[in-house]
Amino acid sequence: MSQDKPAPRLAWTEVRDMIRARMAAGQYKSGDKLPRDADIAAELGCTRTTVHRAMNALASTGLVERVRKGGTHVKADPITRATLDIPITRLEVLAQGRAYTHRVILAKTVASPPEVMARFGIKAARLMLHLQALHLADQQPYIWENRWIDLETCPEVLGLDWTQNSANEWLVRHKAYSRVELRFGAVAAPHDIAPHMNVAQGAPLLHIERATWQGDDPITFVQSFAPQGYHICAQSQPV
Repeated sequence: MSQDKPAPRLAWTEVRDMIRARMAAGQYKSGDKLPRDADIAAELGCTRTTVHRAMNALASTGLVERVRKGGTHVKADPITRATLDIPITRLEVLAQGRAYTHRVILAKTVASPPEVMARFGIKAARLMLHLQALHLADQQPYIWENRWIDLETCPEVLGLDWTQNSANEWLVRHKAYSRVELRFGAVAAPHDIAPHMNVAQGAPLLHIERATWQGDDPITFVQSFAPQGYHICAQSQPV
């Protein structure tokens, strides 16, 4: 006599989606305290570990807040987070059907300046490679890049030919980061950058600052300047 097979246990992504659907339907409202992980696990017939992972995923997207010994609450003011990949500029240009080139303006080893130390949160100066480069699309300025690379974290960059490799592409392909900070803003073109971008001094440019770390170790800090018409795309997706 055949026996029915037990139903497969839910995956953490299914539990996450169930909790999110309950929030969307108003079953769990803004500020509500959610049932304990163990109670949800018993209700859904899954492990407590599965619920724990699902709840952590919801917390990482800003929908719930988890407090040790305080339980899990639906955030009163949930934050919507979006993913923003660090693009490889060469591929970005080629995807537009344009020809890509880049020029290295400066490449020298220096002690990290105070403003770079401040962005990395380090108190002692570190030896860094300072690079300035211009990325071009169809021979027109596309992005001006002012970059510092930490030589303790990335010693191999000293042996690279920067006329053949862009630091942007090499770092994206070879140096995984565990933390990134981004800042965006509009600035007036500085006097030393305006000629490279073929704009008048004071013309509006998009300014992007990005710092990356490997654990607590700095990888790179870059200031990028882009002309009018440059676009950045972010997308929101389930964790």
